[in-house]
Amino acid sequence: MVLNRQDLFLVMALASAVSPACGQAVAPTSEVAAIGVAGASAIPNFSGVWHHWLRPGFGPPASGPSPVTNRSRVGGVSNYNQLAGDYTNPILNRQAAEVVKQHSDLSLSGAGYPTPSNQCWPDGVPYVFWQYGMQMLQEPDKVTILYLQDHEFRQVRLNQPHPADIIPSWYGDSVGHYEGNTLVIDTVGIKMGPFSMVDMYGTPYSKSLHVVERYQLLDYEAVSAALERDAKTNQRYPAGINPIDFDPSYRGKFLQLQFTVEDSGVFTTPWTAYITYGRPLGEWAENVCAENLHKYNTEKDPAVPTADKPDF
Repeated sequence: MVLNRQDLFLVMALASAVSPACGQAVAPTSEVAAIGVAGASAIPNFSGVWHHWLRPGFGPPASGPSPVTNRSRVGGVSNYNQLAGDYTNPILNRQAAEVVKQHSDLSLSGAGYPTPSNQCWPDGVPYVFWQYGMQMLQEPDKVTILYLQDHEFRQVRLNQPHPADIIPSWYGDSVGHYEGNTLVIDTVGIKMGPFSMVDMYGTPYSKSLHVVERYQLLDYEAVSAALERDAKTNQRYPAGINPIDFDPSYRGKFLQLQFTVEDSGVFTTPWTAYITYGRPLGEWAENVCAENLHKYNTEKDPAVPTADKPDF
């Protein structure tokens, strides 16, 4: 039988209690979240549905070590239909570069290769940031992040340390805190599976993977440079193909994610990337990979996770 990967009912109940219904892409009426803790008036309100419109990779920083990008280009930007990671990127150690090259060669030959998203497996962090739809739910003791495809979600404990002994899980152990107007999330203990990778180019990771996310609400002028860099690297999602779509005229508050990845088993240095979200058009719609098992960019049907008995 197909695994029930997450029990979303509890999360949906939480969503109805602390935010607009999942089918509503409603901007908050206030930029400050009143979440019932001392100093709450200083905490930005990240709630509601967010959307980013460039694929498949991560937006590069203005300078410094950058994520792996696509060697295959169309119209001067990443060719989403042919994912050939740049294995010459100096952030990769020799073994990691070989893995990325193997994936690149497969893609360039037309064979394609399995990824967590096309095999209906949990995406993990930071791979999950490819998802174009995201919703954040804030509470005094935790933050829940929902992703549009496959009912994937993460829960971040606030103002708590990582446990001494971490049991690896698909999204790792995430703890967070607010630094002024910034939500900082620290994630370790990310589980490794048969299709695990950092990005869609097959970049591997080890048990040492450590990801730090920083979320901020910013004006368009503050994010425009990052959007321009991203648009020179990644391809825009074609309008009308997704359950929710971007609003090209949107100039309200943007949610910018800056994240830093370090893994001494794979990377020669920590590197940083960006995801910039705006408010979408359309409604949040259910999108389940395992309900359509055919031709997810590979010749074989996805290797959907299965088990001999339930996990509950």
